[in-house]
Amino acid sequence: MQQNALRAKTAGMKNTVKLLLLVLVTVTPAAAQKLEKANPAGLSKPAPGTYTQVIRAGKLLFIAGQTATNAEGKVVGSGMKEQVEQVFANLVTALKSQGADLSHVTKMTTFVTSISEFRAPDVAAVRAKYVGSNPPANTLVQIQQLADPAYKVEIEAIAVLP
Repeated sequence: MQQNALRAKTAGMKNTVKLLLLVLVTVTPAAAQKLEKANPAGLSKPAPGTYTQVIRAGKLLFIAGQTATNAEGKVVGSGMKEQVEQVFANLVTALKSQGADLSHVTKMTTFVTSISEFRAPDVAAVRAKYVGSNPPANTLVQIQQLADPAYKVEIEAIAVLP
């Protein structure tokens, strides 16, 4: 009688393991996040095979580094202030394309060719106009040159959708 009980218990455990494996095999792929890629109107079009402007993974948005280029890919402004203005306008365009705004940005990484120019009061006023008194986490890095020698600033962002 004990052997029958042991066999029944072993069979029950095997069935439980099979059921758990079946659940894992069917639920895990369904839970994987689908990546949605977008190159919104109003932003310059990336060269084929180079990058995507916005990638959405669930509630996360990853926005490629935005430079001072308009929708036609032309550099806007030669000074830091004008370029920062265009960069933030591009970030707003990218965010709006996904139903978000700057309040949803949790992290920015800012690359500049001159920290002193970037910290000037007129440039700080532009930043404040866009991020207000509650800015996201930010990393500021000075580099020798960006992808185009005319660029003075590039900002990439991560946002969390509501």
